Amino acid sequence: MLPVDGRQLENVKGELLKLKKKEAADCPTTAQRGQDRRAEETEEQRNSQLSDMAQRGQERRAEETEEQRNSRLAVMGQRSQERRAEGTDEQRNSRLSAMVQHARERHLNLIEGQNQHQIQTFYAARTVLN
Repeated sequence: MLPVDGRQLENVKGELLKLKKKEAADCPTTAQRGQDRRAEETEEQRNSQLSDMAQRGQERRAEETEEQRNSRLAVMGQRSQERRAEGTDEQRNSRLSAMVQHARERHLNLIEGQNQHQIQTFYAARTVLN
């Protein structure tokens, strides 16, 4: 067996990586094929499929008993709590920051709406007085 230095080994690894990337590019993944198929669908086909999915979901929920529904909702709540418990402080702070930002935006929109109303009222009164 011939000795191989580190540079040769890195070159071979690099070539192998290039070949793997080329092979992957030539052979689309299942996800890529799905994306391609969805890109070819018309909006009407997409809407029809979504409507069918919604209908099946409604039928499934209509058939479930109240006990099953409560169980499903309890599981959803439990998963949500677990997800929050797993979240880091950074994620929690980010979520809270987003909530605060949203509240500020709502407040500013409310104030802007009130200002618009006051301006309209002012001009309406001015028009009446003239």
